[in-house]
Amino acid sequence: MRAITVTEPGGPEVLSWTEVPDPQPGPGEVLVDVRATAVNRADLLQRQGHYPPPPGAPAYLGLECSGVITAVGTEVADWAVGQEVCALLAGGGYAERVAVPAGQLLPVPAGVDLVDAAGLPEVAATVWSNVVRLARLTAGETLLVHGGGSGIGAFAVQLGMALGATVVATARAVKHDRLRELGAVHLVDYREQDFVEEVRKVTGGRGADVILDIMGASYLGRNVAALAPDGRLMTIGMQGGRKGELDLGALLAKRGTVAATALRSRPPDQKAAIVAGVREQVWPLVEAGRIRPVVDRRLPITEAAEAHRLVESNEHVGKVLLTVG
Repeated sequence: MRAITVTEPGGPEVLSWTEVPDPQPGPGEVLVDVRATAVNRADLLQRQGHYPPPPGAPAYLGLECSGVITAVGTEVADWAVGQEVCALLAGGGYAERVAVPAGQLLPVPAGVDLVDAAGLPEVAATVWSNVVRLARLTAGETLLVHGGGSGIGAFAVQLGMALGATVVATARAVKHDRLRELGAVHLVDYREQDFVEEVRKVTGGRGADVILDIMGASYLGRNVAALAPDGRLMTIGMQGGRKGELDLGALLAKRGTVAATALRSRPPDQKAAIVAGVREQVWPLVEAGRIRPVVDRRLPITEAAEAHRLVESNEHVGKVLLTVG
């Protein structure tokens, strides 16, 4: 088969569409002919040499895909050849075929295009596991989403709205109209406005009950300041650095929680449990039209370098997809 390989750590120009060995499904796995994959920040880091795949994962980029099952390994009972699926991956999505643990497969939701479905698994699993499973966001609470224009952010805005929360999102001003369409009631231009002050305005001084943060160190102090009493800060990225100063006194005064999670490095049983939760609680919202894939654009996988440049520019809203075949 062919796959996007990284000739050496570096910029988008190191991505190459080349022949590689065909994958074979092992026990408990299925083989998927890939129709599309999506570009995630982790792909950019891996290309640069900063985020190697976990042990046993394919060496190629790609944390999610959609496609058609073409082979089923032993110990797989619930999936069959010919089914259209999307999948959460530890790697390998930038390819013509990929072997996937059966527990990380999802059916393509009714009403969703097969290609667009490639942009759902990673964001759905990340957002649901943090905002719902860990932070326990409920109706009537306030959710602050940083990076609202990203794939994660656009999905979190929709899920928060579907759960009955008031959603506040930070994003460049040019993206605000699109995020309002998705359900954000208040948008903060992080270049011009202080999100702490803006969240307090929206909540009458109370703050956000749940914060989904992709920035890490540079936002840590302000995120704690923006928390409501009993608030939960969920950190899922480090775009603003790894190390920051935490005012434990401020956190104690609010009875706040700070948690940090990663999805890719989780063992298969944990990923399977998250995928099962997504299928049970999120897929009905997608099929009802309350959450939909937000796709900025589709590009052929041979243009993966251009897709990486676009994501690095931060000018997109939602997902950039790579189509295969």
